[in-house]
Amino acid sequence: MNGPYERGSAPDPLHDAIRAARLFTQNPTLFGGMVLRGASPARDALVVAISEALPTRRLPGHVDDERLLGGIDIAASLAAGKPVETAGLLAEAQGGVLVVPMAERLDEAVAGRLAQALDDRRVALVLLDDGIETEDAPPPALIERLAFMCDLSQSREWLGVSLGAMPTGEAAPLSDDALGAIAATGAALDVPSLRPLIHAAEAARAHAALEGRNKAAKPDLEAAARLVLAARATRMPPQEPPPPEEEQQEPPPPPPESGDTPDDTDMPSPEQLEEMLIEATAASIPRDLLEQLVKGKTPKRGASGTGQKRKAGLRGKPLGARPGMPRGGARLALIDTLRAAVPWQAERRRERAADPDAPILMRKEDLRIRRYEEKAARVTIFAVDASGSAAAARLAEAKGAVELMLAQAYVTRSEVALIAFRGENADMLLPPTRSLTRARRALAELPGGGGTPLAMGLNAARELARSVAGKGRTPSLIVLTDGRANLDAKGQPGRTQAREDAEASAKSIAREGYDALVVDISARPGREGPELAAAMQARYLALPRADAKALHSAISTNIREPA
Repeated sequence: MNGPYERGSAPDPLHDAIRAARLFTQNPTLFGGMVLRGASPARDALVVAISEALPTRRLPGHVDDERLLGGIDIAASLAAGKPVETAGLLAEAQGGVLVVPMAERLDEAVAGRLAQALDDRRVALVLLDDGIETEDAPPPALIERLAFMCDLSQSREWLGVSLGAMPTGEAAPLSDDALGAIAATGAALDVPSLRPLIHAAEAARAHAALEGRNKAAKPDLEAAARLVLAARATRMPPQEPPPPEEEQQEPPPPPPESGDTPDDTDMPSPEQLEEMLIEATAASIPRDLLEQLVKGKTPKRGASGTGQKRKAGLRGKPLGARPGMPRGGARLALIDTLRAAVPWQAERRRERAADPDAPILMRKEDLRIRRYEEKAARVTIFAVDASGSAAAARLAEAKGAVELMLAQAYVTRSEVALIAFRGENADMLLPPTRSLTRARRALAELPGGGGTPLAMGLNAARELARSVAGKGRTPSLIVLTDGRANLDAKGQPGRTQAREDAEASAKSIAREGYDALVVDISARPGREGPELAAAMQARYLALPRADAKALHSAISTNIREPA
């Protein structure tokens, strides 16, 4: 492979992408596929090389269930006067690869069908991600199932891309030490799934076979960790503290004698292997991801679009009919269809020499379908610090704000949930509801006093927000606290650990991208509240002296309305 820009110290990302493609083509359904981000000549050349090694089909951007899964071809049936069945694209691509252009715009329902096909190992996928912002990404359900993620947007090489010959043998299963090293690397990078670890283990074996080895060695493990785990890191690996100054002044050890040079294929001790894998993987973390991690913000992969206006086929605000086929959940707009067909009846009857009193002659282009636009409901999740330090004077105000929010629920189509954290627990006192009576009954049971397990409260709020978002609604987090945690995530006392756990929980909320507001309810706001808001990437509001109405007004003003 040659290109016009072979300069600079950093290798071109196409090199690793080709190596990943060679591993992928050895066993496509085992690895699931690849995500190729960034439109570039290098990506086009790599897709061509994959299509030369494997049978590929291209998935249309507007594919529906009938084309994907098969069924009755309505247009052909209208023309033939009898049902005509067609095979779906998944059946046509059985055992091969589906190339998905503009995968960042893939419909969630289609993504679900593809995820099922991946689990059944019927097809493999190559997702072409053209997203510009980090928030624009293919559905996470698919990303998790694909072994390799390659960003080729900065590649400057594209000539002579070839995957070469495939190996004929295969390597033995990995040893327990090697599997442990991969697991430790995933834990150090906080990889949020087990599937990448399984893919990394299989990638190490495939890499060994590619190099002609019957047993995976250190270079194979490093390559697997770099190709599979690096792009999925959600945090930087722990850094070793710098050695003491006196140790830095010690002379370096003498070079090994000739003949004592360690062989790269020798397996070091388990501890050394873990360190080497983590080091090799950390060096391959993409630069933009590294910048995001330094800022405490990971890409909002697979943002579902909840809370925004979206087209729907069954309910919502009517938008009028448009030409289309009544499939994939879309309903036929009968009146509009007849209105489109009637003006052409004289012409069609003349073409077919039909009786002037014959029934209406329909064609595919006459069909009209209904369109709707629906708006996801919002769920406001209150996480209230009910500890003795913060809540004694403010619980009544929080209760009042919740009641006022619920009073508007009917108008705003919103729901309210309440989590209280105090002592050694964080309890959901009020699941998402619009019932004012139910809320009042739950609020009456809200106790106060005890320690401040802030991390517990934030974790409970995050889990509830995740559940709400999974149901297609928009969560908003309102955290009422003074930010002064004194119990850690396990309920154990200790301010230092409690502060660190609360910060970690807040950053987890920021990574998942929920709309959040921190309301500082301490009598004398300190630095803890702003620091907590910064970690959550939330707005901060200090209300040292406010009643329920002021609190409700401030919250309503600071909640972002869905677009």
